[in-house]
Amino acid sequence: MDPRLREIFNSAYTGSTYREIQRQLAQRLGAEPIPFRLAETPVFLPHTLRDACERAAREILAQMRDARTIARCEERIPERFRVPGRDALPHAAVVDFAIVRDERGDLAPRLIETQGFPSLYAFQVHMADAWGEILAAMPGMPREWAITLGGHDRASYLRLLRETIVGSGSPEEVVLLDIEPEKQKTRPDFVATAQLLGVRELCITKLVKKGDRLFAPRGGDDLVPVRRIYNRVIFDELVTKGIEPPFDYREALDVTWIPHPNWYWIWSKATIPYLDHPCVPKAHFVSELREWPRDLSRYVLKPLYSFAGLGVVVDVERARLDAIPETERADWLLMEKVDYAPDLIAPDGARVKVELRILFLRPDRADELVPAINLCRLSRGKMHGVDHNKDLDWVGSSVAIWPA
Repeated sequence: MDPRLREIFNSAYTGSTYREIQRQLAQRLGAEPIPFRLAETPVFLPHTLRDACERAAREILAQMRDARTIARCEERIPERFRVPGRDALPHAAVVDFAIVRDERGDLAPRLIETQGFPSLYAFQVHMADAWGEILAAMPGMPREWAITLGGHDRASYLRLLRETIVGSGSPEEVVLLDIEPEKQKTRPDFVATAQLLGVRELCITKLVKKGDRLFAPRGGDDLVPVRRIYNRVIFDELVTKGIEPPFDYREALDVTWIPHPNWYWIWSKATIPYLDHPCVPKAHFVSELREWPRDLSRYVLKPLYSFAGLGVVVDVERARLDAIPETERADWLLMEKVDYAPDLIAPDGARVKVELRILFLRPDRADELVPAINLCRLSRGKMHGVDHNKDLDWVGSSVAIWPA
């Protein structure tokens, strides 16, 4: 989106450029296959747009931490997943923005989603390193690049990430917890986390509970105490697959959650109707609407608790709203559509839309979440996410980058 850097990149781009980013990331991950599509380009983010996104994300999080908003959203936690010992703020949170054209015609952020849940904190480091090396070899391009936010450079970001996930303990007593992690699309991030922090992945079914303590197997009958859980378990997947963990979420366990599971429900799409910010589209719980809006083409229908765009209805019809049972309408959001600006221009002239995710972190003793790194997704379809852009090029996972 920086026109000068885009022109240099597009002029230098060849098919071998794409093969090189694929090769480099596979090499950095130890030949681990990447189960999602990589985009052909990074996003060259102008400083003004970067600063506007970071500022808006901070302001939105400031509203999200309002005690009344937290209390309202906390009521939505299902009883079976209500975990004791929630902290005042999560260790990790993300804010997703669509990049649009505002009323003045300038590029600007518009909120798509918030999550009190981790993202690809480690994989994005490899992504940036790989693109940085490729770009440095292009004539006319800067030699040093950055993707970190909040005043961090690469080294200080990794210290912040370690302090947040590992804390003051040993990586051996920290597990990255998911459901069959070897089968997850996010596994490249799990591998990168192990490389950068020494934290290994573990399936939730492999935990062993003794009293109020959890343990992880380490070959044979040897068990290692688990003092911190880097929590990547998505609850709707837990329910859909009918998996019963070896512990009850309602128990008081002697473990630190990174982040605490309750934040999965609290800082989610359920937060959006309570926000009042120029970058936030109007949103309503379906249960609170007395009648449907006349022009439904201006809205999108979203389930509150799903990931990767699952269940989202882009073209909303009255019959679809009528079909939602009364008892389930509180779990759906009718939200104003956001008009993405298709302003990333590919070498063949194809116009691509950008979604930018700001990733925040908070170590144990910190009072604030700080913006730390970013992630981008490129789209040419109606929705972002790889599953919604099949058989298209210049789409997929990427990163916003700028000269250091």
